[in-house]
Amino acid sequence: METGEHKVSRWKEDIQSVFDRDPAARNTFEIITTYPGVHAIVFHRLAHALWGIGLKWIARVISNIARLFTGIEIHPGAVIGRRFFIDHGMGVVIGETAIIGDDCTLYHGVTLGGTSWEKGKRHPTLENNVVVGAGAKVLGPIVVGEGVRIGSNSVVVKDVPAGSTVVGVPGKLITARKPEQEGHREKIAKKIGFDAYGATKDAADPVAHAINCMLDHIHVMDKKMESMCEAMKRLGVDEEETNLPALDSCEIVSTAEELQKLDEEVPEKEKTTE
Repeated sequence: METGEHKVSRWKEDIQSVFDRDPAARNTFEIITTYPGVHAIVFHRLAHALWGIGLKWIARVISNIARLFTGIEIHPGAVIGRRFFIDHGMGVVIGETAIIGDDCTLYHGVTLGGTSWEKGKRHPTLENNVVVGAGAKVLGPIVVGEGVRIGSNSVVVKDVPAGSTVVGVPGKLITARKPEQEGHREKIAKKIGFDAYGATKDAADPVAHAINCMLDHIHVMDKKMESMCEAMKRLGVDEEETNLPALDSCEIVSTAEELQKLDEEVPEKEKTTE
């Protein structure tokens, strides 16, 4: 059993986790009085303690009272770690054999449910630092690895390796970018004025994917051209020097006025076509 000091320490951690993960939180009094996610955790800690000593009916009653007041249903048998945060909370369901690690976050409408009527482990296990987006369903006795991000409205029914991102129905893994791939993409994108990761980081955006493929292609072409030029020089082929403008010195034209001004600066003979 936890001592009173440990309970106070956990209570402070739960409050601090709200400050850490919700920028709308202004002060401790507001959190204690207006955050249903915090209320649900307090009820659950009490119900879980009673469940553990065999007072299961009372534990279920407390769980149902919590659901009535918060809209969050957590079975008293569920095991929940430290600094757990439920944001908004309405419609969250956590099953009896669910296990949640430390520093996890759930948004509204999340279900940690079962897929079988068999006894035993039938609900998910979430390791530390997992974030589950609004409306997502994580079903069955699966293991969601540490640091996983599950996108909103996803349905996850298979184990998820640590550090992954899952989106879609059924949930699909987004392949992690390799460090070297990420580096050259960002350099080229910065030079040509495209922010490849501004709004689409870790998201299955087809436009961003297509542009990322183009950046990869440009990178490979640059490497091949450099190799070809070096080989030609070694063979004694005289190559006409061409001063290509550096990408990072190019200005990005973004308005109609700038385009018109640029067009006026081009000599007339260059505008004429045969």
